[in-house]
Amino acid sequence: MHSAPTWDPQQYLRHAGHRARPFLDMLGRIPQLPSGSRPARIADIGCGPGNVTALLADRWPDAHITGFDLSREMLAQAEKDHAGATAGGGWLDFRPADAAHWTPDEPYDLIVSNAALQWVPSHPESFAGWIDGLTPGGTFAFQVPGNFTAPSHALLGELCETPRWRSRLGDHGRRYVHILEPADYLVRLAALGCDADAWETTYLQLLGGDDPVLDWVKGTALRPVLTELADDPEAAEAFLSEYRDLLRAAYPPGAHGTVFPFRRIFAVARKLS
Repeated sequence: MHSAPTWDPQQYLRHAGHRARPFLDMLGRIPQLPSGSRPARIADIGCGPGNVTALLADRWPDAHITGFDLSREMLAQAEKDHAGATAGGGWLDFRPADAAHWTPDEPYDLIVSNAALQWVPSHPESFAGWIDGLTPGGTFAFQVPGNFTAPSHALLGELCETPRWRSRLGDHGRRYVHILEPADYLVRLAALGCDADAWETTYLQLLGGDDPVLDWVKGTALRPVLTELADDPEAAEAFLSEYRDLLRAAYPPGAHGTVFPFRRIFAVARKLS
Protein backbone atom coordinates (compact mmCIF):
# COMPACT_ATOMS: atom_id res chain seq x y z
CA MET A 1 0.00 0.00 0.00
CA HIS A 2 1.56 3.30 -1.08
CA SER A 3 1.47 6.36 1.14
CA ALA A 4 -0.69 9.28 0.13
CA PRO A 5 1.52 11.97 -1.42
CA THR A 6 2.80 14.69 0.87
CA TRP A 7 2.34 18.08 -0.78
CA ASP A 8 4.60 21.13 -0.66
CA PRO A 9 2.53 24.28 -1.24
CA GLN A 10 5.57 26.51 -1.76
CA GLN A 11 7.03 24.18 -4.40
CA TYR A 12 3.66 24.03 -6.15
CA LEU A 13 3.29 27.81 -6.12
CA ARG A 14 6.71 28.36 -7.71
CA HIS A 15 4.93 28.04 -11.07
CA ALA A 16 1.65 29.61 -9.98
CA GLY A 17 1.29 31.78 -13.08
CA HIS A 18 1.52 28.91 -15.57
CA ARG A 19 -0.64 26.68 -13.35
CA ALA A 20 -3.38 29.30 -13.06
CA ARG A 21 -3.67 30.05 -16.77
CA PRO A 22 -5.77 26.97 -17.70
CA PHE A 23 -8.12 27.75 -14.81
CA LEU A 24 -8.61 31.28 -16.07
CA ASP A 25 -9.28 29.98 -19.59
CA MET A 26 -11.85 27.55 -18.17
CA LEU A 27 -13.40 30.30 -16.06
CA GLY A 28 -14.03 32.34 -19.19
CA ARG A 29 -16.24 29.56 -20.60
CA ILE A 30 -18.49 29.19 -17.54
CA PRO A 31 -21.93 30.67 -18.22
CA GLN A 32 -23.96 32.89 -15.93
CA LEU A 33 -24.92 31.11 -12.72
CA PRO A 34 -28.56 30.60 -11.73
CA SER A 35 -28.30 32.13 -8.26
CA GLY A 36 -30.63 35.04 -9.06
CA SER A 37 -30.87 37.54 -6.23
CA ARG A 38 -28.92 35.41 -3.74
CA PRO A 39 -25.14 35.01 -3.61
CA ALA A 40 -23.78 32.08 -5.61
CA ARG A 41 -22.71 28.92 -3.78
CA ILE A 42 -19.49 27.49 -5.25
CA ALA A 43 -17.35 24.42 -4.50
CA ASP A 44 -13.76 23.88 -5.63
CA ILE A 45 -12.76 20.19 -5.50
CA GLY A 46 -9.04 19.72 -4.94
CA CYS A 47 -8.38 23.38 -4.20
CA GLY A 48 -4.69 22.98 -3.32
CA PRO A 49 -3.19 26.14 -1.78
CA GLY A 50 -6.27 28.17 -2.68
CA ASN A 51 -4.63 30.54 -5.16
CA VAL A 52 -7.07 29.72 -7.97
CA THR A 53 -10.01 29.29 -5.59
CA ALA A 54 -9.55 32.94 -4.69
CA LEU A 55 -9.91 33.86 -8.39
CA LEU A 56 -13.52 32.68 -8.25
CA ALA A 57 -14.27 35.64 -5.98
CA ASP A 58 -13.14 38.01 -8.74
CA ARG A 59 -15.82 36.58 -11.05
CA TRP A 60 -18.54 36.20 -8.38
CA PRO A 61 -17.65 38.83 -5.75
CA ASP A 62 -20.43 38.09 -3.26
CA ALA A 63 -20.34 34.28 -3.56
CA HIS A 64 -19.82 31.83 -0.72
CA ILE A 65 -16.94 29.71 -2.00
CA THR A 66 -15.63 26.56 -0.33
CA GLY A 67 -12.40 24.82 -1.32
CA PHE A 68 -12.03 21.12 -0.55
CA ASP A 69 -8.72 19.24 -0.42
CA LEU A 70 -7.25 16.10 1.10
CA SER A 71 -3.83 17.60 1.87
CA ARG A 72 -3.42 19.17 5.29
CA GLU A 73 -0.41 21.10 4.01
CA MET A 74 -2.36 22.60 1.12
CA LEU A 75 -5.37 23.45 3.30
CA ALA A 76 -3.15 25.16 5.87
CA GLN A 77 -1.64 27.34 3.14
CA ALA A 78 -5.07 28.11 1.69
CA GLU A 79 -6.45 29.07 5.10
CA LYS A 80 -3.45 31.29 5.82
CA ASP A 81 -3.50 33.12 2.48
CA HIS A 82 -7.13 33.27 1.41
CA ALA A 83 -9.78 32.32 4.00
CA GLY A 84 -12.33 34.85 5.23
CA ALA A 85 -14.39 37.70 3.85
CA THR A 86 -13.74 38.65 0.24
CA ALA A 87 -13.48 42.18 -1.16
CA GLY A 88 -16.91 41.91 -2.81
CA GLY A 89 -18.75 40.93 0.35
CA GLY A 90 -18.54 37.17 -0.14
CA TRP A 91 -16.90 34.47 1.91
CA LEU A 92 -14.10 32.00 1.23
CA ASP A 93 -13.49 28.93 3.39
CA PHE A 94 -11.72 25.59 3.14
CA ARG A 95 -12.57 22.09 4.33
CA PRO A 96 -10.86 18.68 4.29
CA ALA A 97 -12.35 16.23 1.78
CA ASP A 98 -11.18 13.45 -0.52
CA ALA A 99 -12.24 14.09 -4.12
CA ALA A 100 -12.68 10.34 -4.55
CA HIS A 101 -15.55 10.35 -2.04
CA TRP A 102 -16.80 13.94 -1.92
CA THR A 103 -20.51 14.46 -2.49
CA PRO A 104 -22.38 17.78 -2.36
CA ASP A 105 -23.91 18.35 1.08
CA GLU A 106 -26.03 21.27 -0.17
CA PRO A 107 -27.07 22.65 -3.58
CA TYR A 108 -24.27 24.38 -5.49
CA ASP A 109 -24.53 26.78 -8.39
CA LEU A 110 -21.02 25.90 -9.54
CA ILE A 111 -18.69 22.97 -8.87
CA VAL A 112 -15.20 23.35 -10.29
CA SER A 113 -12.02 21.30 -10.18
CA ASN A 114 -8.63 22.48 -11.39
CA ALA A 115 -5.84 19.96 -12.06
CA ALA A 116 -7.00 17.57 -9.34
CA LEU A 117 -9.13 14.79 -10.83
CA GLN A 118 -6.11 13.10 -12.43
CA TRP A 119 -5.38 11.81 -8.91
CA VAL A 120 -8.81 10.10 -8.75
CA PRO A 121 -9.00 7.00 -10.98
CA SER A 122 -12.79 6.71 -10.60
CA HIS A 123 -13.59 10.39 -11.09
CA PRO A 124 -15.96 9.98 -14.09
CA GLU A 125 -18.21 7.83 -11.89
CA SER A 126 -18.65 10.81 -9.55
CA PHE A 127 -20.04 13.10 -12.23
CA ALA A 128 -23.67 11.99 -11.82
CA GLY A 129 -23.67 12.71 -8.08
CA TRP A 130 -21.97 16.06 -8.53
CA ILE A 131 -24.39 17.16 -11.23
CA ASP A 132 -27.31 16.00 -9.05
CA GLY A 133 -25.91 18.38 -6.43
CA LEU A 134 -26.16 21.39 -8.76
CA THR A 135 -29.08 23.77 -8.77
CA PRO A 136 -31.03 23.75 -12.09
CA GLY A 137 -28.94 25.73 -14.54
CA GLY A 138 -25.81 25.23 -12.44
CA THR A 139 -22.44 24.31 -13.92
CA PHE A 140 -19.80 21.64 -13.37
CA ALA A 141 -16.41 22.56 -14.87
CA PHE A 142 -12.98 20.98 -14.64
CA GLN A 143 -9.61 20.75 -16.28
CA VAL A 144 -7.04 17.97 -16.00
CA PRO A 145 -3.56 17.54 -17.42
CA GLY A 146 -3.55 15.55 -20.63
CA ASN A 147 0.20 15.24 -21.02
CA PHE A 148 0.82 11.80 -19.55
CA THR A 149 2.48 10.51 -22.69
CA ALA A 150 4.81 13.53 -22.80
CA PRO A 151 8.52 12.92 -22.07
CA SER A 152 8.24 14.40 -18.56
CA HIS A 153 5.80 11.68 -17.51
CA ALA A 154 6.86 8.86 -19.82
CA LEU A 155 10.44 9.11 -18.57
CA LEU A 156 9.28 9.17 -14.97
CA GLY A 157 7.29 5.99 -15.51
CA GLU A 158 10.17 4.27 -17.28
CA LEU A 159 12.62 5.22 -14.53
CA CYS A 160 10.30 3.95 -11.80
CA GLU A 161 10.13 0.61 -13.60
CA THR A 162 13.89 0.08 -13.97
CA PRO A 163 15.43 -2.73 -11.90
CA ARG A 164 16.94 -0.28 -9.42
CA TRP A 165 13.59 1.35 -8.53
CA ARG A 166 10.84 -1.10 -9.50
CA SER A 167 10.42 -2.84 -6.16
CA ARG A 168 10.32 0.43 -4.24
CA LEU A 169 8.41 2.73 -6.55
CA GLY A 170 6.38 0.35 -8.68
CA ASP A 171 3.45 2.11 -10.31
CA HIS A 172 4.23 5.60 -9.06
CA GLY A 173 5.15 6.69 -12.56
CA ARG A 174 2.03 5.28 -14.25
CA ARG A 175 -0.78 6.81 -12.24
CA TYR A 176 -2.81 8.63 -14.85
CA VAL A 177 -3.92 6.18 -17.51
CA HIS A 178 -7.54 6.74 -16.42
CA ILE A 179 -7.70 10.28 -17.89
CA LEU A 180 -10.29 10.31 -20.67
CA GLU A 181 -10.14 12.06 -24.01
CA PRO A 182 -12.21 15.26 -24.43
CA ALA A 183 -14.82 13.48 -26.58
CA ASP A 184 -15.35 10.85 -23.87
CA TYR A 185 -15.96 13.51 -21.23
CA LEU A 186 -18.30 15.33 -23.61
CA VAL A 187 -20.45 12.24 -24.22
CA ARG A 188 -20.61 11.33 -20.53
CA LEU A 189 -21.69 14.81 -19.47
CA ALA A 190 -24.26 15.13 -22.26
CA ALA A 191 -25.75 11.79 -21.18
CA LEU A 192 -26.19 13.22 -17.68
CA GLY A 193 -28.54 15.91 -18.96
CA CYS A 194 -26.06 18.72 -19.50
CA ASP A 195 -25.30 21.21 -22.20
CA ALA A 196 -21.66 20.18 -22.41
CA ASP A 197 -18.52 21.60 -23.97
CA ALA A 198 -15.11 19.89 -24.01
CA TRP A 199 -11.82 20.85 -25.58
CA GLU A 200 -8.06 20.63 -25.26
CA THR A 201 -5.24 23.15 -25.35
CA THR A 202 -1.48 22.62 -25.46
CA TYR A 203 0.30 25.44 -23.68
CA LEU A 204 3.89 26.11 -24.77
CA GLN A 205 5.28 27.20 -21.45
CA LEU A 206 8.65 28.95 -21.44
CA LEU A 207 10.30 28.10 -18.13
CA GLY A 208 13.37 29.82 -16.73
CA GLY A 209 16.13 28.76 -14.36
CA ASP A 210 18.17 25.60 -14.05
CA ASP A 211 16.35 22.29 -14.63
CA PRO A 212 12.96 24.01 -14.75
CA VAL A 213 11.00 20.95 -15.86
CA LEU A 214 12.32 19.02 -12.87
CA ASP A 215 11.34 21.96 -10.68
CA TRP A 216 7.84 21.87 -12.19
CA VAL A 217 7.25 18.15 -11.62
CA LYS A 218 8.59 18.38 -8.07
CA GLY A 219 5.36 20.23 -7.33
CA THR A 220 3.04 17.64 -8.90
CA ALA A 221 3.91 14.36 -10.64
CA LEU A 222 6.97 13.70 -8.47
CA ARG A 223 5.10 14.04 -5.17
CA PRO A 224 4.36 10.29 -4.83
CA VAL A 225 8.01 9.41 -5.50
CA LEU A 226 9.34 12.05 -3.12
CA THR A 227 6.88 10.88 -0.46
CA GLU A 228 7.94 7.26 -0.88
CA LEU A 229 11.64 8.17 -0.61
CA ALA A 230 11.25 10.77 2.13
CA ASP A 231 12.89 8.54 4.76
CA ASP A 232 15.93 7.87 2.53
CA PRO A 233 17.50 11.16 1.37
CA GLU A 234 20.36 9.37 -0.38
CA ALA A 235 17.96 7.34 -2.51
CA ALA A 236 15.86 10.40 -3.22
CA GLU A 237 18.89 12.33 -4.46
CA ALA A 238 19.99 9.38 -6.60
CA PHE A 239 16.56 9.15 -8.20
CA LEU A 240 16.40 12.90 -8.81
CA SER A 241 19.86 12.84 -10.37
CA GLU A 242 18.87 10.11 -12.85
CA TYR A 243 15.59 11.80 -13.69
CA ARG A 244 17.26 15.21 -14.03
CA ASP A 245 19.64 13.86 -16.68
CA LEU A 246 16.74 12.37 -18.65
CA LEU A 247 14.80 15.63 -18.53
CA ARG A 248 17.81 17.68 -19.60
CA ALA A 249 18.08 15.59 -22.76
CA ALA A 250 14.32 15.70 -23.44
CA TYR A 251 13.90 19.43 -22.75
CA PRO A 252 17.14 21.22 -23.69
CA PRO A 253 17.33 24.88 -22.67
CA GLY A 254 17.27 27.57 -25.32
CA ALA A 255 18.49 31.14 -25.41
CA HIS A 256 15.30 32.39 -23.73
CA GLY A 257 14.43 29.48 -21.47
CA THR A 258 13.16 25.91 -21.72
CA VAL A 259 10.03 25.20 -23.75
CA PHE A 260 7.73 22.82 -21.85
CA PRO A 261 4.62 21.87 -23.86
CA PHE A 262 1.72 21.01 -21.59
CA ARG A 263 -1.60 19.61 -22.86
CA ARG A 264 -4.74 20.28 -20.82
CA ILE A 265 -8.23 18.79 -21.17
CA PHE A 266 -11.28 20.89 -20.26
CA ALA A 267 -15.00 20.32 -19.82
CA VAL A 268 -17.80 22.69 -18.88
CA ALA A 269 -21.28 21.21 -18.36
CA ARG A 270 -24.42 23.22 -17.57
CA LYS A 271 -27.25 21.28 -15.93
CA LEU A 272 -30.38 21.74 -18.02
CA SER A 273 -32.99 20.92 -15.38
